[in-house]
Amino acid sequence: MKNIKILSVFAIIAIFSALSFAQEMTKEQWQNEMNSLNARKNALTNEIKALRTDVDNLKAMNLQDPEDCIDELYQMVGANRSDVDNFRRAVNDLNGKINRKEGPKSDRQTDLNVLKVNKISALPEFFNKVHVDMQKALDNWVEEVREINYTVVRGDHLWGIAKKKEHYANPFAWPVIYKANRDKIKNPDLIYPKQVFKIPNLTEEEKSKYERLRKNFKPAPVQ
Repeated sequence: MKNIKILSVFAIIAIFSALSFAQEMTKEQWQNEMNSLNARKNALTNEIKALRTDVDNLKAMNLQDPEDCIDELYQMVGANRSDVDNFRRAVNDLNGKINRKEGPKSDRQTDLNVLKVNKISALPEFFNKVHVDMQKALDNWVEEVREINYTVVRGDHLWGIAKKKEHYANPFAWPVIYKANRDKIKNPDLIYPKQVFKIPNLTEEEKSKYERLRKNFKPAPVQ
């Protein structure tokens, strides 16, 4: 309706503008200008009729509220807005863990499989992310070996084993080795050659903890 009003105003202005200059024109020029304006008026009138027809057609279509369309889409997968919000949070949470490589990788794959079997994952908002992008990120995730075995040699101690570059490069992390091998180590000060110890990877929390201990350590002054 706004467009119709604007077109009408333009037509009226054009006519009055032509009349204001009429006195400066010859009769033939005036007649030509009037013919041109009448042609423009007829074209605008036809355009107004077409716009009114379009408006009437749109009204007759009784278009559905977009929000109702969204609810119907969710209902197709047996969900409501709350369900979709919860699913969205779960997707974002798992995607963050995968990107940060918060292992074990097998657990993240299990989590993703749970999302995949949920019908909500079929919605356009989630399909590519859940079934393609996140799976691709998991497939490209090369997981570090979770632990290695180390055979004790003469002169070894847990402090020294933890200090080795191929292990933790931090002697303060020796309790991790002790805890992982409690079935073989009765006293952390007493270990024996040919004992085989598991050397598990440090978690990010453990890395941070023992690195702080290493940095804050101040050896006792020599007497």
